[in-house]
Amino acid sequence: MNRVGFTTTIPLEVLVAAGRQPVDLNNLFIGSGRSHQLIEEAELEGFPRNICGWIKGIYAAVLESGIKEVIAVTEGDCSNTRALMEVLSLKGVTLIPFAYPHDRDRQSLHHEIEKLLRHFDISWDAVNAAKERLDRIRRKLRELDRLTWEANLVTGAENHAFQVASSDMNGDPDHFEAGLDDFLREASSRAPLPAGLRLAYIGVPPIIEGLYPFLEARGGRVVFNETQRQFAMPYETSDLVEQYRLYTYPYDIFFRLTDILLELQRRRVDAVIHYVQSFCFRQIEDMIVRQKLPLPILTLEGDKPMPLDARTKIRIEGFLEMLA
Repeated sequence: MNRVGFTTTIPLEVLVAAGRQPVDLNNLFIGSGRSHQLIEEAELEGFPRNICGWIKGIYAAVLESGIKEVIAVTEGDCSNTRALMEVLSLKGVTLIPFAYPHDRDRQSLHHEIEKLLRHFDISWDAVNAAKERLDRIRRKLRELDRLTWEANLVTGAENHAFQVASSDMNGDPDHFEAGLDDFLREASSRAPLPAGLRLAYIGVPPIIEGLYPFLEARGGRVVFNETQRQFAMPYETSDLVEQYRLYTYPYDIFFRLTDILLELQRRRVDAVIHYVQSFCFRQIEDMIVRQKLPLPILTLEGDKPMPLDARTKIRIEGFLEMLA
């Protein structure tokens, strides 16, 4: 009864300060072990085939888990979230709206965070104390990221897994930090990974399975996970509101590209994998990405949780061979 779900990254500090267990519903869905069945269950209830798989999976995961309170991000993420709120409300779920202002206006974002504080009956002092605690963990995640692209000790898949999990710290920041500490000790003692084509992965985390091992088995090393890195709050600031203004994911593609271009250069990236989700408005942004990034780009599209299909494997192999 202490769990609070959310549809995409929200100010995690609020839930930690309130003593609630945070649950990123995307992670709950994809890590369920039966993600494909959850989508089928949502479709059996009436969700259309041509709706994003993440929305359907989140819906079914909430019902299966018994979570009764959900923070729904109504601006800055999926355009179908409002309808998701409505159908979940029919199932007795309490919905708390949260919106990232499109123009990144500080006052508007401050107001949205304050609404969460009032809902959970906590103070700014409590939230700032929670921020100090989480920032300690996020600094370690930055070190993990450095070990990926600079020291070549961490794989792209490992980088992806830890940074995705940082959105809710697996519901337990202390346990998450202990696991991160163990991993950093082990990774620091490794021999460097073989040199390979240095790839950037941009876009939402993949719903398809096996992408990173397939890339790495064919000489591609993912040294930049764009959105996953954003979940880990990569910019050092003591100001909570500013932290979520700097967080690029909920804002427009041009703000995201400013960060992407800097990291492509800093990490000496050779080429870009742009993942887009079927039936998502972000697919349109691929046109802008192709005009603005000065590197070879392979766009991959995923629909439901499933292993890489033969056509996608052939496209990846052709892309890597062309680069080599």
